[in-house]
Amino acid sequence: MVASMTAFARKQKEYDWGTLSWEIRSVNHRYLEPGLRIPEMFKSLEPAVRDALRKAIARGKVDCALRYQMREDVSVQEALNTERVQHLKSLSDQVSAIISDARPLTVADVLRWPGVMQEHELDADSMHSDALALLQETLTDFNEARQREGDELARLIRQRLAAIAEIVSSLRDRLPEILQRQQDNIRSRLDAFKTELDPARLEQETVLLAQKADVDEELDRLDTHLAEVERVLGRKEPIGRRLDFLMQELNREANTLSSKSIVAETTLNAVELKVLIEQMREQIQNIE
Repeated sequence: MVASMTAFARKQKEYDWGTLSWEIRSVNHRYLEPGLRIPEMFKSLEPAVRDALRKAIARGKVDCALRYQMREDVSVQEALNTERVQHLKSLSDQVSAIISDARPLTVADVLRWPGVMQEHELDADSMHSDALALLQETLTDFNEARQREGDELARLIRQRLAAIAEIVSSLRDRLPEILQRQQDNIRSRLDAFKTELDPARLEQETVLLAQKADVDEELDRLDTHLAEVERVLGRKEPIGRRLDFLMQELNREANTLSSKSIVAETTLNAVELKVLIEQMREQIQNIE
């Protein structure tokens, strides 16, 4: 499974008390670096949000934002504190018994009295539970987006793998001919030294140079690395770092192939290999 580090998801939902929305976006990063924007009312959720992100995402610079909008008609509810009203009536009666001409309390006086009207805030635990549930839904959408992008990256990488495999196969098929041409070039270069080297030494130098120019081992290792890249692409875990390492190995073999080349054909193939490997490496920078 290939997952991209670049993705975006937004989820919004209506509740009896108002509206919640989560936005999650991420870009490439060597490690997981979450950045949270959470309103003060939901600040206590921050540890749970970070934990949810760690479980769902392995790498990337992730921006996660929560927004909410309370419904005006249900944001705060008021209720009459009957016990307080009864206590005020009792006090008023006591005062009237002592002061006969005391002005009785009016309804407005009672309602203005501290503690008579109680404000009942919405259930914070329920709101927090709603927010975490919506976060999980948003993370599901987010990971599906990463998976779609990752599938496309894997397709592009496999295209390059196939092109590299074709070059390696073509080189291997023509290897005897290429080696012969390389040996001919070596002998031509050594002809100028025939007068300075005895025949045995000349033959020894020719064999040594031919061995150094033999690229069969490099082609074998390229095949091995290609197979490993394909195997890693099928893993159900973060694979970006492993793929990046394999790109280094592929590039090393391509450089060795280029350094051993004596004929133009091998040099051109080595250059093409390096171009394809670099294209894969650029794509892999986006993979988790």
